[in-house]
Amino acid sequence: MNQYVTGAMIKRLRESRNLAQQQLAGLLGVSDKAISKWETGRGYPDISLIEPLAAALGVSVIELFSGQSVTNANRAANMLRSALYVCPICGNVIQSTGQAVVSCCGIVLPPLEADPEDDAHRLCIQRVENEYYVTSSHDMSKTHYISFIAAVRDDGVEFKKLYPEGNAEARFQISGTRYLLYYCNRHGLFCCFFSPSGVC
Repeated sequence: MNQYVTGAMIKRLRESRNLAQQQLAGLLGVSDKAISKWETGRGYPDISLIEPLAAALGVSVIELFSGQSVTNANRAANMLRSALYVCPICGNVIQSTGQAVVSCCGIVLPPLEADPEDDAHRLCIQRVENEYYVTSSHDMSKTHYISFIAAVRDDGVEFKKLYPEGNAEARFQISGTRYLLYYCNRHGLFCCFFSPSGVC
């Protein structure tokens, strides 16, 4: 049953909603024996039933496919707990304010974990009046480049999109900026925390 949705997930979600197999079967227009077969791994729900099944169980289709329910404990939407996802196919950047199941180009994306800066991925940050002027000497070729720099604040995340063969530079307001995130298309996400002096 691990091909596209697990029986254990169906059973767990059904029981969490206090639904009997017969009740779930009634919502989907199938027999309770069909539900039993799905939950024990002796059968598969037809693909046409996946969307109604997810709705009946109170989850998204992606969540049902992932085999795990998602509960976002970040109720206050604290931006410092933001998670970033980058699609390896199209380069789309997606931000969430807590745990989520994110999909792009037909694949489920893992949340990125930021590494600390290293010698090959280091930002140069200058204070210019009320802004941080951020630059990088990183290669900006068509095949190896920094694709974005983001300033994370208490009240939001500001992205500056960068392009191959362009300059790796950005400006961010100093006020409220806690740290910077930046993404190398080959080596992943890096983080630069500000010291008490205000420079990484």
